[in-house]
Amino acid sequence: MPGTGGGVGAVLPGGLTEVSYSTNSANALIHLYRAEVGKMTSYRQRLDMTTNWSVVTTAGLASFALGDVNNSHATFLFAMFMNFFFLRLEARRFRSYEIAHHRVRIMERFFYPAMLGENVDPGWHQLLLAELARPRSPMSRSDAMGWRLSRNYLWIYAAVLLAWLAKLDLDQPKGWVLEFPDALSLADIGSFPGWLVFLAVAVFYAYLIGLAYRAARTYPLEEG
Repeated sequence: MPGTGGGVGAVLPGGLTEVSYSTNSANALIHLYRAEVGKMTSYRQRLDMTTNWSVVTTAGLASFALGDVNNSHATFLFAMFMNFFFLRLEARRFRSYEIAHHRVRIMERFFYPAMLGENVDPGWHQLLLAELARPRSPMSRSDAMGWRLSRNYLWIYAAVLLAWLAKLDLDQPKGWVLEFPDALSLADIGSFPGWLVFLAVAVFYAYLIGLAYRAARTYPLEEG
């Protein structure tokens, strides 16, 4: 506590530092904690908002495409593109969310246990100082995209894929027989052959699955 000597940051009984016990420092950290939690809450709402945009857009485009046999199946390819746009936007917001989340976890792991009498690393505040000195997301853009994919967007993309295949089937007369490779022509779009469209969709979905798998290995979230 103040007046015990040893200078700022000196180790006190129980493994605490004078910085942890200083009234001004404690108040500053408490206000910082509240600000970072507020920032997390704000970005959490923004993340949910982006996901809602994706769901509403997908539902609207699917209703349009399936509502009339004359509407092109390319509508679902446009839905895939729009969802990718929303995914990138949400990944950027998720990276900002993780900056605040990382700072909050540092304080929850060290500051509050120290205030409650837990023996913690006396140099913990250097972690927080480093975060404040050079604000940066602890995760890459690809990891952020991968995590949002695994939590929400892979389900949306699965629905778009199933609806696209259903559209290709519903556009055919009753009694038609699926035969390869002629069935690939169902996905023709103007001068683009169907096999090329199927190949592009397959590569795109493989890329999405790869992003989700890589994120789970390179940046595991605490909540599992």
